[in-house]
Amino acid sequence: MSYDVVIFGIKLTISPVAFSIPLGSRHWDIYWYGIIIATGFLLALIYGIKNAARLGINTDRMLDVVLVATPVAILSARAYYLIFDGEKLNGIGDFFGFGDSSGFAGLAIYGGVIGAFVSGAVMCKIRKIKIFDMFDLAVMGFLIGQGIGRWGNFVNQEAYGSFTGSSWWGMESTKTISEMGEGLVHPCFLYESVWCIAGFFILNRLSKNRRFSGEISLMYCVWYGFGRGIIELLRTDSLMIGNIRVSCLLSFTICIAGAILLVLMRRRTAETAVSDGYTEVFAENDDFITETEETGDEENEQNN
Repeated sequence: MSYDVVIFGIKLTISPVAFSIPLGSRHWDIYWYGIIIATGFLLALIYGIKNAARLGINTDRMLDVVLVATPVAILSARAYYLIFDGEKLNGIGDFFGFGDSSGFAGLAIYGGVIGAFVSGAVMCKIRKIKIFDMFDLAVMGFLIGQGIGRWGNFVNQEAYGSFTGSSWWGMESTKTISEMGEGLVHPCFLYESVWCIAGFFILNRLSKNRRFSGEISLMYCVWYGFGRGIIELLRTDSLMIGNIRVSCLLSFTICIAGAILLVLMRRRTAETAVSDGYTEVFAENDDFITETEETGDEENEQNN
């Protein structure tokens, strides 16, 4: 199966299947989605390895955390999707993609992020890594993976939004036409990809002068939460609880909470820095004070 796609006036024909591997009388399809996700993960891992020492993290211990957090994140992403999508499974095999249902076709990023943070925190305790240093490094990897991974949604022709109302800006494909009718729709996958990649470059720059452990993590919460919340309002496939868009509510909650904590922690850090600076100023003048006191004592003795 392939899709005829028009995006920003450019006509393309794309297939979700990259290639197939013959297995006797059957074949095993390798999808572009998996390849793209794997590429994003690999680049995030390379970034982590190159920058772990800069954040005071032992690389070998970091890899131990990643080895555990990655499969947990995938399973959490699947579970999160099923909880809010309401998809019915015929058995445990469907959860892992071995049954007749959509299998791992249904994954939710937020579920993966939550699973990665929780399992990562546990592993940091076990491997004796400072949790917030690890989180600061991990969120940079998330932005890389999310920015690249969203192009897997493009290949599958999913994660798009409502009609744009524009005569040129947007995307249309055989899939969007069959589901929504003719007209250009918002390429939400592209919006989020650009937002995440821009966030990576900004936060990577700021990470070189972070004021406290966890600062970059809070910046990620603000940046990604705000962008995802806005983009989620445009999507037509949001996970819902009644009339509430789950990811939209969660995104803005994370953004606001992150912003509040970021302000509070920066104030606390600034107050600590002022206090330390005050002590250091007097420490530098101890010799001068001592000399002045000694001179005064000598003058008093002479007068006596």
